[in-house]
Order: sequence, then structure tokens, then C-alpha cells
Amino acid sequence: MLDVTAKRANRSAGRRKTGESVRRERMAAAVQEYAALGWPCYPGEHPGDDTRACSCDRIGCPSPAAHPRSQVWQRQATVDTETLASWWMRDPDANIVLPTGRVFDVFDVPAKAGQTALEQMEREGVPVGPVAAHGDERYLFFVATRGAPVDEDEWWNCHLDTVPESIEDSPGMRWHCRDSYVLAPPSVLPFGREVTWVREPHNAPLPDPVRLLEILADACE
Repeated sequence: MLDVTAKRANRSAGRRKTGESVRRERMAAAVQEYAALGWPCYPGEHPGDDTRACSCDRIGCPSPAAHPRSQVWQRQATVDTETLASWWMRDPDANIVLPTGRVFDVFDVPAKAGQTALEQMEREGVPVGPVAAHGDERYLFFVATRGAPVDEDEWWNCHLDTVPESIEDSPGMRWHCRDSYVLAPPSVLPFGREVTWVREPHNAPLPDPVRLLEILADACE
């Protein structure tokens, strides 16, 4: 007969297993929901074991659990439900990467600025689309995409080395458009953090980025 300590250990292991199963089911279901919205998805890395913050092979990964599984993510990201089901069946722990600059762009700001801006938008009746929280550090505002803007003095990509002069006083603000991506809920981050929805996506048109940019830039100052 198992002693009390062993029984407790088994119950704890069972709870962990159940929690992992639920999380994996949520991840696979979320991918299909994004595909139904027309949002291409791609598998991302996830938190590693007790000795690594990221599941990738890179020592000292600069973006642990927050980057695509492969460099071909731009070409292979898809809304094909069978392909997505196959990917997440093969790796149910994979985080969800959403390419930007296709269906939507994303304004990425510090959480405090994002909360302040969201409150202002709601007070003023400014249309707001989906908003996600990247752990407790960042807020992600999904807006209609500008695609590949030709005027880089007005619009900039978070991967570019320069930003327009009008945004220099907005520290910590990033714009994810072409050639960039964000993590989608319920992706899991190191140290028990998650990506969660503050305002969930729906089928309504995404908001024009111009008005949101003005409010977010002010909140970041």
C-alpha cells in the first residue's frame, strides 16, 4: 500500500498531467479559431525544462519561448486547418506565432501605457479591436494592416533600425507589420507567464491604426 507521501505525490502528478492536457487542448483549439478568422499561424518555441528558458537549442536565447520554431515561418504560416492540426499534434506545447502585415498590424506598448490608452479609448468611444497582454510587460493592439507602407518616415517596422522623428518621444513603442510577428494567446512564457486576451478577437473590421497610434504615442510619453 502506498504511504501518505506517495499518495500525495501521485495526486500532485495527476493534477499536473491534467493541467498540461487542458493547456495543450486550449492551444490546439485556439489555432483553429485563429484560422477561422483568416489569421495565418505557425508553431513557436515554448518554455524549456528547469535548466533552459526556451525549448530551442540556442544557448542564451534572446527571446525565450517568444520566436518561431523555424526560419521558414513567413513562407509556411497558414490557415489550413489540417496542416495546423498536424503541427500541434506533433508538438502540442508549441506556442502560437501570428505573422503581422498580412491580415493585421500590431502596436506593441508597455503594459502601463497600454492600460492607460485603452481606458481613454473606451471613454472617448474610439473603436478598439483585439488587445492582448504579453505577460505583465506589454500590451498588443491589433489594427488594420498597412501592408508594406512606402513612406517609412510615417510608418516603421519594429525590426528597422530607425523610427520617425514624431515617435522618438514614445519610448518602448513598437509597430509590428511586414516581416514581423507576435505571440497569440494562450502561448506560455517563461516563469509561469502567459499571453492572454484583454479584448478577444471577433469578426468585426479591425480599427484604423492612425487614431490608435496617436493615443498610444501620447500614453508612451
